[in-house]
Amino acid sequence: MKIIFAGTPEFAAIALAALLKTPHEIIAVYTQPDRKAGRGQKLTPSPVKQLALEHDIPVYQPLHFKASTEEGLAAQQELAALGADVMVVAAYGLILPQAVLDTPKYGCLNIHGSLLPRWRGAAPIQRAIATGDDETGITIMQMAAGLDTGDMMYKTYCPITAEDTSATLHDKLADQGASAICAVLESEKTLQKYLAERKVQDESLTVYAHKLVKSEARIDWSIDAIQIDRNIRAFNPWPVAFIQLDENNALRVWNSIISSQSKVNAQAGEIIAVDKLGVHIACGEDSFICLTSVQWPGGKAMNAQQIAQTQKLHVGQILP
Repeated sequence: MKIIFAGTPEFAAIALAALLKTPHEIIAVYTQPDRKAGRGQKLTPSPVKQLALEHDIPVYQPLHFKASTEEGLAAQQELAALGADVMVVAAYGLILPQAVLDTPKYGCLNIHGSLLPRWRGAAPIQRAIATGDDETGITIMQMAAGLDTGDMMYKTYCPITAEDTSATLHDKLADQGASAICAVLESEKTLQKYLAERKVQDESLTVYAHKLVKSEARIDWSIDAIQIDRNIRAFNPWPVAFIQLDENNALRVWNSIISSQSKVNAQAGEIIAVDKLGVHIACGEDSFICLTSVQWPGGKAMNAQQIAQTQKLHVGQILP
């Protein structure tokens, strides 16, 4: 089959790499315009674009597909002229109007990082960890005009462990997503089978994964340790949980575990121990957390041993 692939970050690039190993023809790649990145703020192509260029695949980077503008209408016509059988979309970052969704012979398929209809939206991996879900997965759906509202065609399942961060879970789901889309597109006949058997999402089970904002990564010691630990893991690698030391300085917290230490009548935010495991801190509801990796402003992330050696955090200190 002739496939258009639309995606931008590494999550999408892993799926594209898998499709490139199949007999299908990737006739075009759509990705976000190059963005400034790094200290030099150089214009940098997305991981998907870099992979496409390595395989001499034509790359398209429209700003949008809005039919109300000349450039949007031209982008729609350009896509239609490609004559694709199917379009695969993974973390593309642009809204596709119905005209685009209807253009390929078999429509557009999306690789979504949750078990729909749970966690529709921008941050399904992070929200699943922060909420304490014990399982997530990949849903391949036929795209509709709404936000992740399309009919479900194929699912994979992935347990969420007590050690998972958004980074580790992202990598697991990226691999699952690549395998899932290849399974659905094994052949044209296979695709037709999954399309015929697709299921409508139960709207009553819908949960939205709202976009992350930096401010919610600030640690609030008044909540219980289990929730703080979930948040720390959910916000790794972005926006990264932090302790606001003063107006201009924040201590970033990369990882944690639930502490087995305790102290009677400890104040929320009070450091009760610093040992080989990390920094043990009192939280709400008489619970305790151990920070195992932190990063001071201008420095590198430190492990428990390095934290103890710096002696910047000490027993009895009350963290804001």
